[in-house]
Amino acid sequence: MSSTGSNEAEERSNSAGGGRTLALTVCFAAIGGTFQYGYNISVINAPTSYIQNFINDTYMERWGTALDISQVTLVWTLIVSAFSLGGLLGALLAGPMAVRFGRKVSLLLNNSFLLVGAVLVLTCKVARSFEMIILARFLVGINSGVSMNIQPMYFGESAPKHLRGAVAFSSAVFTAFGIFFGQIVGLTELLGSEPLWPYLLASNALPALIQLVTLPWFPESPRYLLIDRGDREACVRALGRLRGGNVPSLEMEEMLQEQQMSTALKSGSSTSAKTPWSLFKDRDLRLQLITVMTASSAMMLCGNDSIYFYAYYIFLEAGIPPEKIQYITIGTGASEFTASMLSNLLIERVGRRYLLIGGYSLMVGWTIVFTVALTLQSQGVVGMPYLSMACVFAYILSFGLGPAGVTGILPAEIFDQAARPAAYMIAGSLMWISLFLVGMLFPFIVKGLGNYCFLPFLGVCLVSAVVLGRTMPETKGKTLAQITAEFDRKNGRTLQVAEPEEYQLGETSSFATVGDNSESDHKTDKLLGKV
Repeated sequence: MSSTGSNEAEERSNSAGGGRTLALTVCFAAIGGTFQYGYNISVINAPTSYIQNFINDTYMERWGTALDISQVTLVWTLIVSAFSLGGLLGALLAGPMAVRFGRKVSLLLNNSFLLVGAVLVLTCKVARSFEMIILARFLVGINSGVSMNIQPMYFGESAPKHLRGAVAFSSAVFTAFGIFFGQIVGLTELLGSEPLWPYLLASNALPALIQLVTLPWFPESPRYLLIDRGDREACVRALGRLRGGNVPSLEMEEMLQEQQMSTALKSGSSTSAKTPWSLFKDRDLRLQLITVMTASSAMMLCGNDSIYFYAYYIFLEAGIPPEKIQYITIGTGASEFTASMLSNLLIERVGRRYLLIGGYSLMVGWTIVFTVALTLQSQGVVGMPYLSMACVFAYILSFGLGPAGVTGILPAEIFDQAARPAAYMIAGSLMWISLFLVGMLFPFIVKGLGNYCFLPFLGVCLVSAVVLGRTMPETKGKTLAQITAEFDRKNGRTLQVAEPEEYQLGETSSFATVGDNSESDHKTDKLLGKV
């Protein structure tokens, strides 16, 4: 036990020394990753009326007649929904890209979709084509779909165990920051005016260029290098850079153990990535898959993102004057950003399970209060519009405290290297399908249910809290083997799993057991000594 304690202390010391490299890796990966998702969700709100006028004017020039309000709304809905459809395609592309090109290179290649979209938006006025905006939003959606899947995978595989949750949760922090920053840039005093709206929509090219210049200088995921590519030397170099120059023996043993387990499952052949279909057929991973599918669907079906897509309509319904709404929506972004930063500090103390289930439980309560407030507001009760607005902020805060960040971490923590890309493909696809459905249906829900428009979301949050409470174990500070054993116990199966603390370099799970010959082993041992 004393040797285990000293190993853990050594690894924490090493990770502290490599904290700068890890922090910069996180920043430059996220600025062109999940930051873009949040940014592109929010910037589309400010120029809504300008784009709708452009659609009508363009149609008038072509055909000599104007579109009626319902037709303009339909085209606008296509522009909004194109982002979700692109995100679905991006989620499906993310798995194969992560396996073929690696995590870091996939994020770099992903910027091509966004840069082409920026060119289309900048030239749509000259071309007098609103269809170019639809295509641009579709390409931006692909970019977001890829980054929303690959970035958490990259972070989860690059961080030390005791920081894994906080590092992976930073994806949610950058998403919330992107939303907040996009709302500020979209103010009419900045880029949210009629002449400048194409530049507002194309401004996402700047973070992409920053990532293209900076991210190539930082290491690839060590787990990808070892388990997917079988390149131990590159793995040792990457791990050494991320941990301050020293390769933690305990963390290396854990990766070797995962590689051996994956290889054993493939009957001695090299590790190959699972497909989504094979994941659905694997009974041993069924509970893990149910957990991820529930969390991913609920993250979008809970209605939080509909607040950003249709913020104007929600606050108008709450009685906020139209000229004040753009400033109120900045508060929604600030709320989620603040909550995500707080949750990033709490996740390694409180744990994933309590944040996720607690977040949905709080959202249930705020939905009830919000519905009551809207009902009383319609009856003329004084002060209810402001209570309604407070409930929206509280709802967003509760979402940011748990579901916003924990959901993206789950596939990285509860699936092994072979199943992880497929798990992210399934999770990402469900997220984007759910976002598309909410984006399409929410205006009709508001019209049909009126003051009770958030009751469907109440049902989603309640069911999600119950299901996740039954299926999801706590993953904080645990290895993949320990997490798998927890799921096996919930499944009624008992599996003996050797913990990485029981291994020592040079013994049961040393590099020699994985290598092909002694010359390669000696070479790797020298690398460990140098790094």
